[in-house]
Amino acid sequence: MSALSFELRLLWRSRASMAALLLLLLLSSLAVWSGLHEVARQRQTIARVGPLNEQDVAAVARTRGDSPNGGEAAYYTFYTTADPPSDAAFLAIGMRDVSPYVLRVRALGLQAQLYDGETFNPELALAGRFDFAFVLIYLAPLFVITLLHDVVSGERQAGRLRMLLALPHGARSWRRRVLLRGALVFACLALPACVGMLAASTGAAVAGVVLATTAAYLAFWTGISLLIASRGWRSVANATALMGAWAMLTLVLPALANVMLTRAVPVHQGVDLMMAQRQAVHGAWEVPREETMRKFFAGHPEWRDTAPLPSRFHWKWYFAFHQLGDESVAAQARDYRAGLAARQEWSERLGWLLPGVGAQAVLHRLAGSDLPAQLAYQDRIAAFHRRIREFYYPYLFNDRPFRADDYARRPVYDARPADAAYPTAGIAALCALAVLVFAWGLARLRRLRVA
Repeated sequence: MSALSFELRLLWRSRASMAALLLLLLLSSLAVWSGLHEVARQRQTIARVGPLNEQDVAAVARTRGDSPNGGEAAYYTFYTTADPPSDAAFLAIGMRDVSPYVLRVRALGLQAQLYDGETFNPELALAGRFDFAFVLIYLAPLFVITLLHDVVSGERQAGRLRMLLALPHGARSWRRRVLLRGALVFACLALPACVGMLAASTGAAVAGVVLATTAAYLAFWTGISLLIASRGWRSVANATALMGAWAMLTLVLPALANVMLTRAVPVHQGVDLMMAQRQAVHGAWEVPREETMRKFFAGHPEWRDTAPLPSRFHWKWYFAFHQLGDESVAAQARDYRAGLAARQEWSERLGWLLPGVGAQAVLHRLAGSDLPAQLAYQDRIAAFHRRIREFYYPYLFNDRPFRADDYARRPVYDARPADAAYPTAGIAALCALAVLVFAWGLARLRRLRVA
């Protein structure tokens, strides 16, 4: 009988170990299924909203008909934008659970429309999404602890430790056992993830990075378990110490770091931008129209030579002060995004020291569900909103009639998922930390022979 077969038989006879592995396999399978189901639901929502918006535009064209300058068409016509999930989004839902992935905009001020979508149930968002990233970051270390906390103390309590230390290659049996159990934990996570990635047609490069991240994170916790297990304590003490390390590294320290980061880099809410823009727009009704147009022409001189405002209401004045409302909060919007980017940068740096934060950042970046992905979606919306305004401005400022067939020439949003991004620094830092801790743990086991 080979040594590996013997270790497998020992593991098979351990009901607790087999139950732990089966439970981990079940949880990871459920997480992958839940992620695939959520991504499918989001894609169905995106596919359903597009035709509904076309029906709404058709209704506007029927009821409003021809317009002397396109003002009514610009005011009543909505455009659907969408942020389709990537092929790896099911692994880590991330901010897609709380941020809008479908947003309808029109030619009015953009900032109020961007952040008017920040509505979600905070009680539902508090627990987070049960996805593969959650199982890997928070639950998988517990199973590693379950399988490895008594790898040495169990032999001592069974009276076999001295005999193993006296054997020429006694320490090798522990390494074999550790590698076997670590490989089985990895398999319980990797198999459902691979099935999900095949079902989602995830790219081979992304799949390779996901598996490497999973292996590195498990290697880190395997090393931590070996460092504690080789201290010579009893099994209960080992389990207690490892649970304390799990709580500190995955819960306490990330939470404290988040509080410190929030205080060090204060950022207002997006709704503050929305309110500031709306106040500027509402206040524009009290500003003389000539002053509003003078400010608008200063930033948009290409429309300076158009016909002056008539004495009655004109749509170009209305859309001009909406644009001025956006420009009045442009500095606040830049500061807001700069603050968010600074927080993201420091969070990624924190992941160099806390492997849970690092692994989570890598998975969310690969899945396209983190803060940079959300900001990139807003950038695409802003670029599309500019196209919408440029489409209507010739009608508004030149008093060009807007016919029913002009609706067919309106801009169309290109809803394509963004390309996968690879956080090279985060992956390298996580792998380096995992190799260091894992090698340290194996070295501690090797020194047990002369302990």
